[in-house]
Amino acid sequence: MNFQNELEQRTQKALKVIEHYLPAEEGFASELAAAMNYSMLAGGKRLRPVMLMASYELCGGTERVHEPFMAAIEMIHTHSLIHDDLPALDNDDYRRGRLTTHKVYGEAMGVLSGDALLNYAYETMLRSFSMTAYPDRAARAMQVMAEKTGIGGMLGGQSVDVMNDGKPLSRDMLDYIYRNKTSALIEAPLMAGAILAGADDKIAERFRAAGTAVGLAFQIRDDILDVTGDAGEIGKPVHSDEKNHKVTYVSLVGLEKADEEVRRLSVEAAALIRQTEGDSRFLEALILELTSRNK
Repeated sequence: MNFQNELEQRTQKALKVIEHYLPAEEGFASELAAAMNYSMLAGGKRLRPVMLMASYELCGGTERVHEPFMAAIEMIHTHSLIHDDLPALDNDDYRRGRLTTHKVYGEAMGVLSGDALLNYAYETMLRSFSMTAYPDRAARAMQVMAEKTGIGGMLGGQSVDVMNDGKPLSRDMLDYIYRNKTSALIEAPLMAGAILAGADDKIAERFRAAGTAVGLAFQIRDDILDVTGDAGEIGKPVHSDEKNHKVTYVSLVGLEKADEEVRRLSVEAAALIRQTEGDSRFLEALILELTSRNK
């Protein structure tokens, strides 16, 4: 397997799926749709849709029911990025190498386009019920996506992060923030793909645990890149954590130990995925790619 070639092919396939489900820029709300699409098409690796596709295929899925979920997880993720960049949160001017949504469309439209993407994600997932012989699987996958997005997942983690911005944090609280703010949106596509393919609860739980480990490693790697990375490669400002007085793994344990934790979690996640019957090489390689990235 040539991993980079396969990743490129899967990324392009994910982009086509995402484009298919984007809202039309027409009517009185065309400016809102334009702001939504600006953010959705701003580049990026489409990692979560690719993960969902790989999970679905690894667990034996053969329909196209996963495609609305691929688009939806990118909408949910992009919604969180739009809101993270707002002046009330991180106040960043650049994302993925170009101006953030609120810098182009204004702060009010930044708020509304993020809200609209989150809602549109669920509208999109609902389309899956007419695309499958197993609507119960689609319902369960939607439940997982909702749980991982809301107060018990991404938004809960973001709220704790915002409430404690600039304050001293314990390792336990930082883990809570990372598990909810970041891991939840990696657990979701891995679990949803498996569930849509008919995987049992044991396999879904294994994918959840792998997603938790990947998310922690991914966020710790992000902390490392904020200190060691190049703004031109990363596509956003570096040292923003220090500027915003944020506690990170690097500030708590130092660069060396943070890097060791990334490696440990990566190995753990790959081992969990490897237990699934079928060819898991791509998904394992993707995990290692995510957690060793330089941008």
